[in-house]
Amino acid sequence: MALTADNWPITAALLQFPGTKRDGTVVQDAEPSEWVDTFAEVREAGFSAVDITDSWIRPGDLSESRLDDLAQAAKDAGVTIPVISAIRRSVIDAETGDDNLAYSHRTIDAAAHLDMAVVSVGLHQALTPEQQKQLWFWTVEGHHDPEDDTETWKKTVSRLQELGRHAEEVGILLSLEMYEDTYLGTGDSSARLVQDIGMSNVGINPDVGNLVRLHRPIEDWYSVFEKTLPYSNYWHVKGYIRDEDVARDSYVAMPSPMESGLINYRDAFKLAIANGFQGIICAESYGGDGLSVCAANQDYLRGRILPKTEDYALGESKVTQRVVRATPSS
Repeated sequence: MALTADNWPITAALLQFPGTKRDGTVVQDAEPSEWVDTFAEVREAGFSAVDITDSWIRPGDLSESRLDDLAQAAKDAGVTIPVISAIRRSVIDAETGDDNLAYSHRTIDAAAHLDMAVVSVGLHQALTPEQQKQLWFWTVEGHHDPEDDTETWKKTVSRLQELGRHAEEVGILLSLEMYEDTYLGTGDSSARLVQDIGMSNVGINPDVGNLVRLHRPIEDWYSVFEKTLPYSNYWHVKGYIRDEDVARDSYVAMPSPMESGLINYRDAFKLAIANGFQGIICAESYGGDGLSVCAANQDYLRGRILPKTEDYALGESKVTQRVVRATPSS
């Protein structure tokens, strides 16, 4: 059965909740009651499900008993946790790649323990010291994956296949998040990477917002979607307004609600549905009261973008879609 606006699973990202609080305490080590408070805040904003962004809590580094505490905290707050997004853990990082690969395996195990549907990973690396100084880190270029490097490409494919096999064994989708200057940084490269991996449970997280926000020339956003949505199995969505003055070589972008940003999500979702996309959506936003912006984005999607009935044509996606209802636990 095709999803509709009423039952399409939309999660809230936890980007706006820091892993270290203002008082210096670490959320990873907090009492479960503190986790309940965060989940309850998300629930009160109108979400019934969350994406555990691992900048908040790292499920892959929790014991089984603590994972059970995390599951109970979500249940107590009335939300489900169908997804983990493991960010800045590139498996081909020259210094930490081996550790990141091991961490990614632990994250998949944690997701299986929590009966999740998706683990999202990427090839983006830790922010550089210069990026950390900026109001918006994307205004300064960070790591670049090496171009035309056959051996590094093969290593990337091999390591992501390894994670894909692990995810497949435990019934989980592996989604690869698009990010600038990595092998997931363009439409063509992202599609080629998934094709070379060649696994039905490994697809693309077409987070084109990560590309639109760059303060430099960018690939046309619709063209990126045309190339990646046939392979997409999960989707981080967010908005950025963007201004370009090519004659002066001036490019500016900053976060915005989805409906006011450069990306026309009305067209993007028509294209997604035509390509058979039935995956979980994650609402993200940076800066200020990001949770409220995410809530407004969910209202926008359910109220004006997602189909109201099942009476619409679905194409055939090239990746398996595991549909998960984002309803509160009873």
